[in-house]
Amino acid sequence: MKALGHLNKYLLKYKYYLLLGLVFTILTNFFQIVPAQLIRHAFDLVADNVSLYRQLDGFALQDDILQSLSRSIVIYATVILLLALIRGLFLFLVRQTIIVMSRLVEYDLKNEIYQHYQSLPVSFYQANNTGDLMNRISEDVSRVRMYLGPSIMYGINLVVLFLMLIPYMFTINPELTLYALLPLPVLSFSIYYVNNIINKRSEEIQKSQSGLSTFVQEAFSGIRVLKSFVREEDSYQRFSRASDEYKRKSLKLTRVNAMFFPLIMSLIGLSNVLVIFIGGRQIIAGEISYGNVAEFIVYVNMLTWPV
Repeated sequence: MKALGHLNKYLLKYKYYLLLGLVFTILTNFFQIVPAQLIRHAFDLVADNVSLYRQLDGFALQDDILQSLSRSIVIYATVILLLALIRGLFLFLVRQTIIVMSRLVEYDLKNEIYQHYQSLPVSFYQANNTGDLMNRISEDVSRVRMYLGPSIMYGINLVVLFLMLIPYMFTINPELTLYALLPLPVLSFSIYYVNNIINKRSEEIQKSQSGLSTFVQEAFSGIRVLKSFVREEDSYQRFSRASDEYKRKSLKLTRVNAMFFPLIMSLIGLSNVLVIFIGGRQIIAGEISYGNVAEFIVYVNMLTWPV
């Protein structure tokens, strides 16, 4: 964490990008929450009108109720679509501020590292592999960009969404909110555990890639020596073994990634099942409406994806 302090000067340099990104994130979440409330009203409107429609069976008012309900649904759908477009605009602006900031920092970091490389003595390059040096300015800087861009963006979005949404959910129905949030700690722990495995295997791949790059660079630079001693076949076999090792480690990472999303989807599904089950019991008891359950399902999906 101490090493990340070096990035503070870049955050200060591009602080206006970060502040604008925070403002746009708040607006994005606001326009994400409001449509769920409209969905609740739409569901309640449909439930009430269907009940009234059945009570007026055989009366001419049935047609009027059906036409009024159709117009209302179209209005709700139009407003929800409009809010989604506005949210999409602010989400675009979030990426145009925070993600662009990370790209600018990445550019500055690569220039800084390159300038530092120019000032190092020849003995440094004799003691270090070319592949390692290339990874520092490519793979490592890309990871820093991921921290400054997507990590900060999703982190800010998670904090803002929780602060805005969870208190509001408790005002609607505390019991249903607790059941909806119940799988989130398990989801967080699972993601943390799997991410540690992914990071460990990614580092192994990076080391393997570094060794492969170094081997290729040395082989091409010393191609005349290889040919002089007729060691082409031996060099080919060594390269094949290094390539196979890189492939094996990449496949191990792919298997973990293949398990990642099914795990997330199963836990999200568990949250939805709990909301429907507990919400259904409360609907039968007359404590909440159909719209509340639909609204909570939307909120659960909103909360689980940032986590």
